[in-house]
Amino acid sequence: MMKRKHLTVAIAAIAAVVTTLLVAPAAQAAPVSAAFTKVSDWGSGFEGKVTVTNGTTSPLSTWSIALDFPSGYSISSSWDATRSSSGQTHTFTPPGWAGPLAPGASVTFGFNGSPGNFPGISACRLNGGSCTGGGGGTVPGAPSGLVGTSTASSVSLTWSAASGATSYNVYRNGAKVGTPTGTSYTDSGLTANTAYSYQVSGSNSAGEGSKTGSISVTTKTGGGPDPIGTRRAAPYLYMGWGDPPNPTTVMNATGIKWFTMAFILSSGGCTPAWDGARPLQGSADANAIAAIRAAGGDIVPSIGGWSGNKLGPNCSTPEALAGAYQQVINAYNLKAIDVDIENSDEFESEVVQDRILNALKIVKQNNPGIQTILTFGTSTTGPNYWGNRLIERAKALNANIDIFTLMPFDFGSANIYNDTVGASTGLNNKLKATFGWTTAQAYAHQGISGMNGLSDQQEMTTTATWQNITTWAKNNGLGRLAFWSVNRDRGCAGGGVVSNCSGIAQPDWEFTRITAGF
Repeated sequence: MMKRKHLTVAIAAIAAVVTTLLVAPAAQAAPVSAAFTKVSDWGSGFEGKVTVTNGTTSPLSTWSIALDFPSGYSISSSWDATRSSSGQTHTFTPPGWAGPLAPGASVTFGFNGSPGNFPGISACRLNGGSCTGGGGGTVPGAPSGLVGTSTASSVSLTWSAASGATSYNVYRNGAKVGTPTGTSYTDSGLTANTAYSYQVSGSNSAGEGSKTGSISVTTKTGGGPDPIGTRRAAPYLYMGWGDPPNPTTVMNATGIKWFTMAFILSSGGCTPAWDGARPLQGSADANAIAAIRAAGGDIVPSIGGWSGNKLGPNCSTPEALAGAYQQVINAYNLKAIDVDIENSDEFESEVVQDRILNALKIVKQNNPGIQTILTFGTSTTGPNYWGNRLIERAKALNANIDIFTLMPFDFGSANIYNDTVGASTGLNNKLKATFGWTTAQAYAHQGISGMNGLSDQQEMTTTATWQNITTWAKNNGLGRLAFWSVNRDRGCAGGGVVSNCSGIAQPDWEFTRITAGF
């Protein structure tokens, strides 16, 4: 499916120029700067360094650096500074033996922390200002009145405005998860019956202000109706290929309620269409969606795929791509969308990866409660270089992706069950390291999209194997289960890899019936 790449982690300094609260004689903010660098990372721990530079023409009598760490990371030792810690915030001041910092001079301090794979600091403040500021002025005070309400899979937050704030930063368990401009935010894709800690801070051109106190919000117990539908069994159905079955026949025979409908492509430029040719309305796809909904089900559109003319490369900006996605959302009043990001034109393109992530971020902001899904290939041990980059950039861009779905097939497997579990475990570890989630939280943000029967590389997934994969996914609380495809969910022993049957002996719709039990 995809060429494997060797992962080379480039550790770049996270530097920011900030303005101190000291006032120069000319009443102009002094250009003092702070820069954080991850010096090394050895898997079980890491070393960090901060450099403070006095760019003024006067001695700097003192300084204070406050670093917010992602949830789960801590400092074990530090040097060349005095350190105090409160939760995930670590504050450093000059050591007792240090004198004033001379004009133009720099001073460094360092620390060791754990565990490894440190994704970087969540926030940095220098003398009360933000390390991402530099515009002068005064940072906002802390917002007030932070309250939260929950469903089984989401938390809705509201707060009172902070004077001078132009945007806000929402932190879940110490990690930033959103940057709304208003005084409310919905955090979705969460695990049922789980307590989450939240804080909010305000930002403006001078930087980020202080956070509110923490509040704890517990999601409701699962099992009832889920308005967002974060846990979903939705095999692929393709109306333009492979003798497409009547979806209501399949629903009645198996109990399946959701389908992932393939594929939305470009019909020219940045205009979406089924297979790049069939219109969003008045097509066989629209008729199938209407029939599915009339039977009590619903759909997730799959945008992209391995081949064809895709929207990601054809829409020139994130805003244009988000507009194309919005056309699909509006056409069917969707609760979720899936971007199947594959091949060198999307998955193996840094520009297009970032464009898709930023577009999905816009979609989340414009459609409260919608679920966003990314589906991509994998190695047998977890995401490859491009998959790891996609996850890291989703975090860096605050894209707020709900589900990361692996496609564990066409990846050199000798044992589909073992390698599916191995790939999913590798993804779990990556999500925990990147987002600071627990094992259960990470699994709730994961999906599996398999291939029933024979894969293109003649890997075999029997119905018994798929039952084992389904049971494992359900027991570990994954958020999505799919396979390619319902069109192929018919027996044809010895039939090979074809579009309208699985290539193995099986009862018709058996993979779908098993999936419905997820």
